[in-house]
Amino acid sequence: MKIATYNVNGITGRLPILLKWLNLAKPDIVCLQELKAPQASFPEQAINEAGYDAIWHGQSRWNGVAILSRIGEIHETRRGLPGDPDDEQSRYIEAAVGGVLIAGLYLPNGNPRPGPKFDYKLAWMERLHAHLATLVDLKAPVVAIGDFNVIPADEDVYKPERWKDDALFAPEARAAFQKLLDQGWTDAIRHLHPDETIYSFWHYWRKSFERNAGIRIDHLLLNQAAEKRLKTADVDLRPRGWEKTSDHTPVWIELGDAPVKGKRKTR
Repeated sequence: MKIATYNVNGITGRLPILLKWLNLAKPDIVCLQELKAPQASFPEQAINEAGYDAIWHGQSRWNGVAILSRIGEIHETRRGLPGDPDDEQSRYIEAAVGGVLIAGLYLPNGNPRPGPKFDYKLAWMERLHAHLATLVDLKAPVVAIGDFNVIPADEDVYKPERWKDDALFAPEARAAFQKLLDQGWTDAIRHLHPDETIYSFWHYWRKSFERNAGIRIDHLLLNQAAEKRLKTADVDLRPRGWEKTSDHTPVWIELGDAPVKGKRKTR
């Protein structure tokens, strides 16, 4: 089972890019972020024609998350992160697909820091920690997947000194991410590629992608049941080089049907 996350940075304008990538990569399950489209504007017909069912949680102009599947019915279990009934931002969607529980998320950016947006980011991460605590010990595989807007460590960013004042690299945000790992989640990319330079986002300016001046903020966290089935974890660089593309690129894993024995695939 191939599971991917992709921040499309506007599904209306990037739909041709998304459809091209789906046809090329053929992931079984995909979590999308930054739809930037109201609920009624999600391109369901085009997604269906590409061979995928979909559920989505839209929001006009900002945010928005979705789960796509080409391997069977999507059984939605939650829409919106619990813990704040007044939070109207569309940042979390959860569903069971093919025997795996998928928690799709788009974590707040948090800039400028300090300020109310950074406070909201940290509060949202506390809510995420509380909710994922109810999922981490499930016997079924669970994958918490999406744009976390957190650069976990120095090796996840080109020139760390340039990001020291950014909310994505703030000590508080990194500590909150580490708290999730300490809860029992496995960072799939770093689990299989502990020492490699791997990024998932590059700014549009100054030829950042061409220079590989990027950051790693799109993550797949696995509970123990999912980690035991992990075969491959990688970043698909191809879409980031296409014209009119997102500033993110897909990150994906492959899970086996049973626990993996022996050495797993690396890049």
